[in-house]
Amino acid sequence: MSAFAPARGGPRARVVRWLPIAPATLLLLLFLAGPIGYCIYIAFTDMQLTGSSTVDFVGLANFRRAFADPAFRNAVWLTLVFTVLSSLVGQNTLGLALAALMRRASRPVRTATGALVITAWVLPEIVAAFLLYAFFRREGTLNAVLAWLHLPTQNWLFTLPILAVSFANVWRGTAFSMLIYSAALAEIPRDIEEAAEVDGAGGVRRFWHITLPMIRRSIGTNLMLNTLQTLSVFGLIWAMTRGGPGDRSRTLPVFMYDQAFLKSLIGYGTAVALLLLLVGSLFSVVYLRLMKVDA
Repeated sequence: MSAFAPARGGPRARVVRWLPIAPATLLLLLFLAGPIGYCIYIAFTDMQLTGSSTVDFVGLANFRRAFADPAFRNAVWLTLVFTVLSSLVGQNTLGLALAALMRRASRPVRTATGALVITAWVLPEIVAAFLLYAFFRREGTLNAVLAWLHLPTQNWLFTLPILAVSFANVWRGTAFSMLIYSAALAEIPRDIEEAAEVDGAGGVRRFWHITLPMIRRSIGTNLMLNTLQTLSVFGLIWAMTRGGPGDRSRTLPVFMYDQAFLKSLIGYGTAVALLLLLVGSLFSVVYLRLMKVDA
């Protein structure tokens, strides 16, 4: 080695290794860390859109107000219900079921099913929201079908609003889970499943003891991404119910928007946003630990 070459672990070598990622790091600090830092500052103030022209530091007052607010606690509960129903149960389970069924289906069936499911995914959120609004409204498609079958009808967006928006999110987002699981299932060697079948293992036992353990990392990745996406759903709920009737579908993103922009309480709304960010971070940590490979 040349006497003029830098030491492998020297300061110059470390600088050279960091140079290629320096632009990306700078952009992350500028467009991600910067806004988050500013939001943290706002959350500790009484900033308003209208009214007072001065901004005062209020410490933890906004967070204490949130935890003491029954409307905030209701929003937390509805957010958990919405996330569990539409992401953990709905999108995840239906996506895995579709991927498993399509793996054994004929090519025409796979093509038609994939096209139908992915079409709902690629639609803009506001378009999907209005389609589901037309489906669930009192004079909508669902009640028309129920009336044709001589079954009782109801105003679904009034009687079961959180279930209606959960179904809408499942309808729109299942394609993502289906694509992830389709790719994961395609990586499972056929000879392992054939050997289990020869040994007398039925379809359910093969799926439970062979398929699921081999795609557990894909399951963890899908759950994490779906959960984070579902926690931030706003446009779908706002277009369908505006968080109503009353506050029966007002999840945390809708509650945050209502406080920050409709009631002009920017400081309080930003504090709620930070709490939502914390919830998403906790979910991410849990999923990442579950995804760790056992030694």
